[in-house]
Amino acid sequence: MDSVIRSAPPAAPPSPYNMARDVLAAGARTPDKSALQVLRASGAERWSYARLIAAVRGTGAGLLALGLAPGDRVLLRLGNSVDFPIAFLGAIAAGLVPVPTSAQLTAPEITAMAMHLDPSLVVAGDGVTLPEHPAPVQHLPALRAMRDSPPCDWHLGPPDRPGYMVFTSGSSGAPMAVVHAHRALHARRMMWDGWYGLTPDDRVLHAGAFNWTYTLGTGLMDPWTIGATALIPEPGAPLALLMRRFDATLFAAAPGVYRQLLKPGTPLALPRLRHGLSAGEKLPETTRAAWEAATGTPVFEALGMSECSTYISAAPGRPAPAGAIGYAQPGRSIAVLDGTGRPVPRGTPGTLAVHRSDPGLMLDYWRAPAATAARFTGDWFVTGDTVVMDGDGAITYLGREDDMLNAGGFRVSPLEIEAALERHPDIHEVAATELAVRADTTVIAAFYTAAAPLPEATLQAHAQAHLARYKQPRLHIHCQTLPRGANNKLLRRVLRDDWERTHDRA
Repeated sequence: MDSVIRSAPPAAPPSPYNMARDVLAAGARTPDKSALQVLRASGAERWSYARLIAAVRGTGAGLLALGLAPGDRVLLRLGNSVDFPIAFLGAIAAGLVPVPTSAQLTAPEITAMAMHLDPSLVVAGDGVTLPEHPAPVQHLPALRAMRDSPPCDWHLGPPDRPGYMVFTSGSSGAPMAVVHAHRALHARRMMWDGWYGLTPDDRVLHAGAFNWTYTLGTGLMDPWTIGATALIPEPGAPLALLMRRFDATLFAAAPGVYRQLLKPGTPLALPRLRHGLSAGEKLPETTRAAWEAATGTPVFEALGMSECSTYISAAPGRPAPAGAIGYAQPGRSIAVLDGTGRPVPRGTPGTLAVHRSDPGLMLDYWRAPAATAARFTGDWFVTGDTVVMDGDGAITYLGREDDMLNAGGFRVSPLEIEAALERHPDIHEVAATELAVRADTTVIAAFYTAAAPLPEATLQAHAQAHLARYKQPRLHIHCQTLPRGANNKLLRRVLRDDWERTHDRA
């Protein structure tokens, strides 16, 4: 049987359409309900749906009053505050195209992005680095004053027109601007049952910053679209305490946050929590098992990307088999392809692809038609993720194509090696990569964190007990920490490049 799953996509959104109006439609029917609570140890800043909608539409009117026109790009340089989603949705409400960016970007990074985008306006938070670009800058006081403006009309148009843009993480090269249509919000409904088990009564606590697209989608827009309550903690706030105090029913975070919460001394009595959600990188099985033992609640994982959000996931109604990520969400059509673009037999590794009919798939890469065309093989958008589909359609993630290792002619997933070594009781985290130890020789190496370096013989014996010979690392390198990107993704390439720069490979 070929590794292909075809599903009828959901009904198309109505036309004309506006994504921001759709996000807030359920809240408009329950105006006094709590839409957002920004959590602190000392209490919470609360936003009703009525207040949120007024702020969004007032911001949209204020942006238009600056002379902006529908279709203009607005670069968002905002920190971790409620200003971020209000500006994002306000721009979309007015027909503008917001471009959220991480507040951690350096001046050269954000300048390069701005020169590529050529935005009509930059919206700036306090202390956030700005690009060297001629676009006018709107600072926080003036932005916040817009909320009191009379509400803008919803800018309506075809669901397929550009709605917002996000930058890829740059894991396989320079970051690229991904253009998403307004309809992308409508497509996110496939996650409500296919991943979240989301209901209007839920209180969703997301541990990420406002300006992370994972938070923006899973933590804010999806709860608001169904009329639930979003809970966002301030940075550094005690997450377990806030989950308990504010009755969180769903918890969403990257795997690293789960690991931090599992440190000794952190109480995890969470009586209202139904389950957790994990995305951003592969959740180690050891972390999953430890969380379930500590809280009595499962964690449902999802696989996605900037170009399509999540599309593979486990869910309360369909948990993943051991070791697998999950299944194609209802309404998604996916395939696992070989190097020629043909589906591979089930049980055979290949590259995951999403059908071009998926309503959540990007429109294109901004001003990069050749790069856009290169991602398609026929009707399939090729993701770059190496996976295996089993007989009943479950997907096991093996890693990014550019992270895959070559061991004696065999392709090996770094995740398999990392999972095996993380079973060692003294190891905290592991990153497996391939190192060039000589000009013509590469070996598999494992970078690991632990309280102190472990004897090489001990590590070799552990690897021998859990991995075939060709998968066993030839080097074990102790580190104080492992490098992670702005979205907490493990940066194996940084480890490899840093090590090779400082070692003679003659």
